[in-house]
Amino acid sequence: MPQSQRDVRNRIGAVKNIQKITRAMEMVAAARLRRAEQRIEALRPYANAIRRMTRQAAEAAGKVPRLPILEEHDQVSKVGLLLIAGDRGLAGAFNSNVVRAGVAAGREHDSEGRSPVYFASGRRPATSLTFRGLEPAESFTGFTDRPSYADARSIAERLMAAYIDGEVDRVEIFYNGYVSPVTQVVRRETLLPLQQATVLEEEEESEGSDDDHDSSERDSGPGALVEYEPDPEEILKRLVPDYVEISIYRALLESTASEHGARMTAMRNASDNAGELIQTLTLEMNRARQAEITQEILEVVAGAEGLSG
Repeated sequence: MPQSQRDVRNRIGAVKNIQKITRAMEMVAAARLRRAEQRIEALRPYANAIRRMTRQAAEAAGKVPRLPILEEHDQVSKVGLLLIAGDRGLAGAFNSNVVRAGVAAGREHDSEGRSPVYFASGRRPATSLTFRGLEPAESFTGFTDRPSYADARSIAERLMAAYIDGEVDRVEIFYNGYVSPVTQVVRRETLLPLQQATVLEEEEESEGSDDDHDSSERDSGPGALVEYEPDPEEILKRLVPDYVEISIYRALLESTASEHGARMTAMRNASDNAGELIQTLTLEMNRARQAEITQEILEVVAGAEGLSG
């Protein structure tokens, strides 16, 4: 049944209101994205230094000290999976991509005889896991728009306690790595135990790719003599908690920037779609107006013919 001009006009007004909202959300996301990028840039040198020191101390210590947080478990029967996403939606596939990757990894571990234990940072992954019947062991919510180091520390303390107490034998994290406002890549990293940590390996590769000239000079020249005070074992004991905290904090910041970028892109697409819909409805309203005018003319002509007859 064709719609009247009033109905189409009301729909156009509703779509225009939605378009105003999506444009405002796009601008807010763009402003927050820039701040998130600045926080990542500010954190990167410190995070790189912590990881480099941790790796060097582990190499200098030779045999890893027998500390609970540094001991590899004899058997990996339970794997902790930390899913880092957002508290809110309206960001395209940002949240669902992390949940799908984490659930797929859980199925992979389950098929190999290892039980997955889920942890969630953000309301969206927590509710998604619960909906799938995979109740998370712990959820951390309320800070995804602007995470602080204290938030990362609370998550790190929970995961380290789970590893030390034998609740899990390995810890993996899943999050959206920030590449650009329109590109986010789901990353999977092994956090604990330290001997299997992929984060340190990736950091070592990135250092080599960032400055090949300097690395070639280091490889060709004599190795630097580093003296540790206190001994490397004691330094490693102090560095490992910092390494876990800074790795999680970096993942939180990357996820936040990715969320703002994904929301900005989603809202821009929504605004564009609203504009196209407004054009379509405007054409429909014009057709309805033309049909009403034609009908009125026909009625006038018919009336005139009736009077003349």
